[in-house]
Amino acid sequence: MFTRRSFLGAIPALYALACGNALAKSSTPREYHVALNGDDARDGTASHPLRTIAAAAAIAHAGDTITVHEGVYRERVSPPRGGTSDQDRIVYRAAPGEPVEITGAEIIKGWSRVMNDVWKVSIPNSFFGNFNPYSDVIHGDWFEPKGRVHHTGAVYLNREWLEEAAALDDVVAAKDSTPRWFGHVDNNTTTLWALFGPSDPNHEQTEINVRQTVFYPEKTGIDFITVRGFTLRCAATPWAPPTAEQKALIGTHWSKGWIIEQNIVSHSICCGISLGKYGDQSDNTSENSAEGYVKTIEHALESGWSSERIGHHIVRNNTVSHCEQAGIVGSLGPVFSIVTGNTIHDIHVRQLFTGAEMAGIKFHAAIDVEISHNHIYHCNRGLWLDWMAQGTRVAANLFHDNQGEDLFVEVDHGPFVVDNNLFLSETSLQVNSQGGAFVHNLLCGGVTVHEYDSRLTPFMKPHSTEVAGYHDNPSGDIRFINNLVARNGDLSPFDKSRLPMQLAGNVFLKHAAPCSQETNPMLRPDFDAQIMLTQKSDGSYLGIALDESWSRETRRLVTSDLLGRAQISNLPYQNASGSPVRIDKDYFGRTRKSSNPFPGPFEFQSAGKQQLKIYT
Repeated sequence: MFTRRSFLGAIPALYALACGNALAKSSTPREYHVALNGDDARDGTASHPLRTIAAAAAIAHAGDTITVHEGVYRERVSPPRGGTSDQDRIVYRAAPGEPVEITGAEIIKGWSRVMNDVWKVSIPNSFFGNFNPYSDVIHGDWFEPKGRVHHTGAVYLNREWLEEAAALDDVVAAKDSTPRWFGHVDNNTTTLWALFGPSDPNHEQTEINVRQTVFYPEKTGIDFITVRGFTLRCAATPWAPPTAEQKALIGTHWSKGWIIEQNIVSHSICCGISLGKYGDQSDNTSENSAEGYVKTIEHALESGWSSERIGHHIVRNNTVSHCEQAGIVGSLGPVFSIVTGNTIHDIHVRQLFTGAEMAGIKFHAAIDVEISHNHIYHCNRGLWLDWMAQGTRVAANLFHDNQGEDLFVEVDHGPFVVDNNLFLSETSLQVNSQGGAFVHNLLCGGVTVHEYDSRLTPFMKPHSTEVAGYHDNPSGDIRFINNLVARNGDLSPFDKSRLPMQLAGNVFLKHAAPCSQETNPMLRPDFDAQIMLTQKSDGSYLGIALDESWSRETRRLVTSDLLGRAQISNLPYQNASGSPVRIDKDYFGRTRKSSNPFPGPFEFQSAGKQQLKIYT
């Protein structure tokens, strides 16, 4: 018999009644405790904890803290309200030092062997409530299924997910032993077949998806929430294009002022963290066109897309992995946010389906967004800034072993700044934008440049979501200043840019190639920087050889005055606060020389081969 608690996103009647009775917020902030040995009829004190996080969410108000104690909580958290300000927020936290997991999966026993390593289980549809991931088909704008059907369900064996097979025969008549599953849903029953290899699923931890999200508000405008210190896993998330509601395992749902920090987020069918768009009647009706997305922007402005109501989130020090669309996604919703200190890996690596929205981080409208000190690797693509990257700062990130380029900037008019990053994958950049400044980076891979893109895309009024105009996308108006280009780094694709370039102070080592528009590049074709990334138990180390002679040519400190204005938007390079840009710190935060800064991301300390700890 299959039974489980009935909190598939709806708050039980007891808590809804409490809400309906309009529980008044105490003048003194409260801390509500949740524990596996608790009871939702209790008052939530440390000695009388609640049993579910949903029960605590139903009664928490601005200023309150919900502390969740050790254990696995198989529920969906949908906060009914948020805080009222940054100082008066609602905090959801794992008890310090206690491992707490919230999961969208349920353990399933009762598997019967069909043949060899193939097993089968039948589950009544009532087990799933109003949402059955095994009949929920992935679809949406810019989604490409590769000629087959995909569902948001998954089967897990000892916390690792199996691939969904395209047909039953791919499981029961498999020609190899790759673990996989197939499902069929009729009017009454969901049947799953799975190839588990030598494992007996009844004696292992075998789980299936039952919830679409894990921590995600049903309503928009649930502001000023903190989510800290949890392991969040196993969500049956839908495809999240920029033109539809972007649900994820955890998401802000068109709100303001969230802090998502120190969490482990993994195993989402599509997206891990969403700072994305709300849903409306126009979802997935764009016909995959630029014109369709322009309509999305217009609708968002009508729905309150502004600095006063949306964005200003902080996403920091999380680990995000095993998501098949994006680690962190956001269309319009990430504006004025900070994304820093996150480790993101194993994104879209199975590639059972494809589309145009996959990356470690994929943002549309990263207006005044800081993306810094992140470690992004083993993704199909590292960071994708698509439309309206204006006032964006991409600083001191570590990219490596990504299948595609580390950074793709698409149809942005700037100004945006990319500084002090380590681009170590085979392809460093794909550039289909103008108004960008690449400063003091280490570029080890190739560069792809789009000569011209006829799409008319917006640029904004300064530090605003208000559209100032639209323009097509000719190549050029890109600045490369004081970069260290090594290995396969190659700026020659910018040779024929349609708009003028600004290049100065770059150093090109063995095999690297300059752009012909740079007047006096420093060429060192015989110098091998011996760049090698090594992973150790305490972090990532970069082996690199540096030469003091690179500082013998005078370079200028990069400031707003040096960068000038982005040509199409006609805006100066500024920080999100409106203050002038001044690149006077290196990758480690060390002060750069003001008169002759050293090229690349590291201000010179010593010559020769060295091991630098670049990420912990």
